[in-house]
Amino acid sequence: MELLFWILFNSRPWLCYWILHSIALLGDSVDDELEDRAIDFLDRCQDKNGGYGGGPGQLPHLATTYAAVNSLVTLGGQKSLSSINRWMHDGGEIDVRACYTAISVASILNILDDELIENVGNYILSCQTYEGGIAGEPGSEAHGGYTFCGLATMILIKEVNRLDLASLTDWLVFRQGLEGGFQGRTNKLVDGCYSFWQGGASALIQRLHMIVDEQAFVSDEVDENDADSSQTSADLSEEEQCLGGNSPHADEHCSHEDGAGQRNPSDQVKFERLGVGSTGRRGNAETEPLFHCIELQRYILLCSQVEGGFRDKPGKYRDHYHTCYCLSGLSVCQYSWSSNVDSQPLPAAVFGNYSKNLLEPVHPVYNVVFERYKEAREFFMLPS
Repeated sequence: MELLFWILFNSRPWLCYWILHSIALLGDSVDDELEDRAIDFLDRCQDKNGGYGGGPGQLPHLATTYAAVNSLVTLGGQKSLSSINRWMHDGGEIDVRACYTAISVASILNILDDELIENVGNYILSCQTYEGGIAGEPGSEAHGGYTFCGLATMILIKEVNRLDLASLTDWLVFRQGLEGGFQGRTNKLVDGCYSFWQGGASALIQRLHMIVDEQAFVSDEVDENDADSSQTSADLSEEEQCLGGNSPHADEHCSHEDGAGQRNPSDQVKFERLGVGSTGRRGNAETEPLFHCIELQRYILLCSQVEGGFRDKPGKYRDHYHTCYCLSGLSVCQYSWSSNVDSQPLPAAVFGNYSKNLLEPVHPVYNVVFERYKEAREFFMLPS
């Protein structure tokens, strides 16, 4: 075997995810034969006691479990989704990436419970640095990948309001360089993969602000119309009611207190609506992104793209990892202008040829194509 293959020998579910997700973002799918082979291969990577290893017969690991589950969600269908044994391997690494992969998998499989999320928020909070970004562990340097993982995890467990979102936002927007791409850490070069890690985190914060604004608007309308009954969960579509995470606190709201310590109903944030459907009153109206999304698209397409794949930066080789996350970042850019995650963006939001460059929308928390996320969510909400 070639040396480069041996390096990824323990990461083969990641290869499946990077390739399958990239194909899905391009609006295509693999043929039935390759789909069956992928499902069968990932099934052989699954440990009898729960979780997925880096290959058949290897010990299960949170990272490869995340990659395998996202691969199967991306494939979709009864055979793919029913192949997942929803038990997890006990033990493993302790860092923010492990928090995200565990919570993300548990959430999308509808097995998230109080015991699993206990103290997770406290740990991630301890990893937010003086810069505003999030490190892999307490005392380390803020990093783009860990920042996305930490932010997404806090959203899934409904504790994102505990983060210092103002300083986190400042740190994120200053990571975009003059080239248009994002750097992963302060004083580092830009890298194509951070198009998603940093761009995706920025998009999540942007949608949080949109939801807060919308709910404040709705609250004001309710106050002005006391005679009208307030909107119930039955009035909302399923997509509007849930984020996609199935936290045991899915029906709770994260509230903020004013200076007098009183809870303001308009500040109750329905985070479960973050990743699905329209946030409501704005419909498909454009919203200014927190970052220069056209410049980021320009960097991805003109600097990172090479010979059909994507790379870190000019002078580097293309690979499946950078192809996956450059395309994910490109999708985030294209749909970041609209308050509706899966609505067609206006031509002004897409750099270059609209029909050729427009990708499929991704779920901003799980990073799987949106339609496949909805299918998986419906599948795993059913009784086992």
